[in-house]
Amino acid sequence: MVVLSVPAEVTVILLDIEGTTTPIAFVKDILFPYIKENVKEYLQTHWEEEECQQDVNLLRKQAEEDSHLDGAVPIPAASGNGADDLQQMIQAVVDNVCWQMSLDRKTTALKQLQGHMWRAAFAAGRMKAEFFEDVVPAVRKWREAGMKVYIYSSGSVEAQKLLFGHSTEGDILELVDGHFDTKIGHKVESESYRKIANSIGCSTNNILFLTDVTLEASAAEEADVHVAVVVRPGNAGLTDDEKTYYSLITSFSELYLPSST
Repeated sequence: MVVLSVPAEVTVILLDIEGTTTPIAFVKDILFPYIKENVKEYLQTHWEEEECQQDVNLLRKQAEEDSHLDGAVPIPAASGNGADDLQQMIQAVVDNVCWQMSLDRKTTALKQLQGHMWRAAFAAGRMKAEFFEDVVPAVRKWREAGMKVYIYSSGSVEAQKLLFGHSTEGDILELVDGHFDTKIGHKVESESYRKIANSIGCSTNNILFLTDVTLEASAAEEADVHVAVVVRPGNAGLTDDEKTYYSLITSFSELYLPSST
C-alpha cells in the first residue's frame, strides 16, 4: 500500500466530492439524470410555492444573460393567460434546464433548482448518497487525530449537506467542519484557496487538498496548499507527466498522519 505522509504543518484536510469521496458514476448516472427525468413533475407540483418561483425567476434572469449564446432557451414571463400559458412556461423552464445540463453548466440558478429537487428526493428516501468505503473510516481517524475536515465542491453547500446528511452510511454531517462552494470562487482559481484559508483562519500551507482534477490541484498548489490527486475507478485518466508530478492516492487510508506531538 502506498503511504503518503501528511506534512506536519497540515491541520486541515479539504475534500472535493465527485471522483474523490463519491464515485463519479453516482453523480453522472443517478444525481443528474434524476433532475432531467423529474424536473417537469417537480415544477408542476411546487409551482405555486415561493421557493419554486424564486428558482424560476433566477433561471429566467440567467436565460436573459444567456440570450446571445447559441441554442439558448428563453423563459417567457407569465402573461396570466391561464393553464396553457402555465404549461408553456413550465416546458420552457424544463427545456432551459436540460439545455444548461447538456452543456454541463454550473450556473447558480441551475444549481439552486437542482439542490431543491435533490433535497425533496433525499427527504422522501428516493435516493441515498454513495461514498467510497474508505472515506468515512479515514475521516473519523483524521478527526480523532485533531484534523479539521472541510468540503470544497462546485455543487452548492446545500447539495453537499444533502449528500452527507443522507448517505449510505447514514447522516455523516458531523464529520465535516464546514463547506465551501463556488460562491467563494472557482476551483481552478488559486485565489479561491487563499479565501478558504482566510475563512477557516489558517495559512494555505496548513491545508491538504484532495481532488481528482489536476487543474484544481495546480490552482491550489499555486496558493501554497499541499495537494494529493485521488485516483478512483471511473475518474478521468492522468497523463504520464501528471502521474510523475503529483502525489497520488487511490484510497484515503493511504494517507499517513504523523502522530501529533
